[in-house]
Amino acid sequence: MGAATARFLELAVLWIALIRSVQPADLAVGALAAVMATWVSLRLLPPDAGRVKLAALAAHLPWFLWQSMRAGIDVARRALSPSMPLRTGIITYRTGLPRGQARNVFATITSLMPGTVPVEDSEAGISYHCLDIEQAVAEQLAAEEQEYVKALQPRTAHD
Repeated sequence: MGAATARFLELAVLWIALIRSVQPADLAVGALAAVMATWVSLRLLPPDAGRVKLAALAAHLPWFLWQSMRAGIDVARRALSPSMPLRTGIITYRTGLPRGQARNVFATITSLMPGTVPVEDSEAGISYHCLDIEQAVAEQLAAEEQEYVKALQPRTAHD
């Protein structure tokens, strides 16, 4: 309920800032729009188990940039080398992260792993399209998740 209230208040304040009016009719329409937007927001991005600690995520930035560079080089090498075989396929990684913002950020980070891209998020896990399913993709994802979890701050009763 706290997440819904916070989102509603943020959206209501945004409405007032955009419309620049405090007339009763404008506020009524704004309240209705904020309620509907809050409902959609909670359906599309449910509250998760915690927040990301920005300092810890920033400390993860060098690794993230290195992985991004490795991914680009690996994909370019595969694309330009006709002798490099591709064994494409889909794997599903069973993450310990709940669906929501933390899991979405994890999928975004892991999209920069060499030769992988997340294609679906389901209850079963995150599905990745891989250029080479014979690589240790699941192990790489587990290591990445372990590093990422260090940047998460568990949700408290006041969140």
